[in-house]
Amino acid sequence: MILHIDCNTFYASCEVALRPDLQGKPVAVANCNEAGGGIILALTKEAKALGLKRGDPVFKVQDILNLHNVAVFPANLQKYVDISRRLMQVVREQGLVLNFKQYSVDEFFGELPLTDVSELRETAATIKRHIEQCTGVPVSCGVSLSYTLGKVATWYAKHYKGYNGVCVLPADKIETALAKLPIEDVWGIGRQSAAKLQCHNIRTALNLYNMQEYEVRRMLHINGVRTWLELHGTPSVDIDAPVKQKSISHSRTFTYMTDSLETLRSYIAEYSVAAARKLRDQHSVCLSVSVFLSTNRFRDDLEQYGNYATTKLNVASADTSILTTAALKALKEIYRPHFQYKKAGVILSDITTDEAIQLDLFESNPEHMRKSERLMAVIDELTTKYGMDTIKLGVQTLQHPQPNLTNFQPLKNQTTNINDIIEVK
Repeated sequence: MILHIDCNTFYASCEVALRPDLQGKPVAVANCNEAGGGIILALTKEAKALGLKRGDPVFKVQDILNLHNVAVFPANLQKYVDISRRLMQVVREQGLVLNFKQYSVDEFFGELPLTDVSELRETAATIKRHIEQCTGVPVSCGVSLSYTLGKVATWYAKHYKGYNGVCVLPADKIETALAKLPIEDVWGIGRQSAAKLQCHNIRTALNLYNMQEYEVRRMLHINGVRTWLELHGTPSVDIDAPVKQKSISHSRTFTYMTDSLETLRSYIAEYSVAAARKLRDQHSVCLSVSVFLSTNRFRDDLEQYGNYATTKLNVASADTSILTTAALKALKEIYRPHFQYKKAGVILSDITTDEAIQLDLFESNPEHMRKSERLMAVIDELTTKYGMDTIKLGVQTLQHPQPNLTNFQPLKNQTTNINDIIEVK
């Protein structure tokens, strides 16, 4: 049986996990900006009960945030990735789930070698408790015959309190479950496909389930057929072979503008480390490292500047130190003093597999490359277990600019710095 694990209000739950004193209180995560605004990205159930919604501009709901003392955290994606990796580790250490793998930052799939419904429910509940005790992040679990049906089961686990966060969907209950699931909530059915199906009076997952295969193929093509097969309990989705990215980028819009080269160096180093890890995760290497800088185009009162530079490597690599050095070289080429920079990023391109690396005849040292690979493997193992900030390059010591309070007002309810890290004990 397929197990699906979905983290509840993941970003907000991560912040609460690191601040236990906020348990049971309204918490929001927003992509804060220097003007004290931004968009709400995640909310705890207590915050949702106040009428707040994802996508709300912060300035429009500021009165609600102040009135109810809602804790607003700036989004920190690296922190959430660290917690996601920690979750994977604690499940694997438990040893109850086979072929456990990550589908997204807050979703995971695995297999349970059981058939009895009671055993499945008890095992999934045990896994859920273990995750919540070890990470502090609440999760919902669904178990069924395929990936899509596993997500259907999780939908029920999240929407109906009686399941206590765990739902097992056996074969004889599939049609009953699909009858209450809106077609737009079926995994694999996008917004346009849902609208097309609704025009043909196909409004629930059961309506899709009852269609003939040739009808599904005509309307939704091969991907729709895969979803249809999955709803019938036939695993047809391949999540084991993700497409390798042809370019990898890591960029951020800064909380506060900065003209400091040292601050920009620390940002670029941080982004290079994150991009290098993505590169190694897909077993690739790259030959080109690019960096871009830009000022705030919405500030007409400030001088505008933007630029882009690329450093070419002699030998393709995924070594963090090599890629960071190349990125800092590109940054030095495009940096101009006295501009207020708002955004920067690192882009890795000319990506190839790490299985066969073309060496440079005069400069390559195979033994040095092997040492580099072993070092990166150890670092990845440690950062997966203890968090991305366990091992850092010296240049990653962030020196964040502070707001000029004569020009703008930061979020009144901001309770944590954007660069807070996970403490693993």
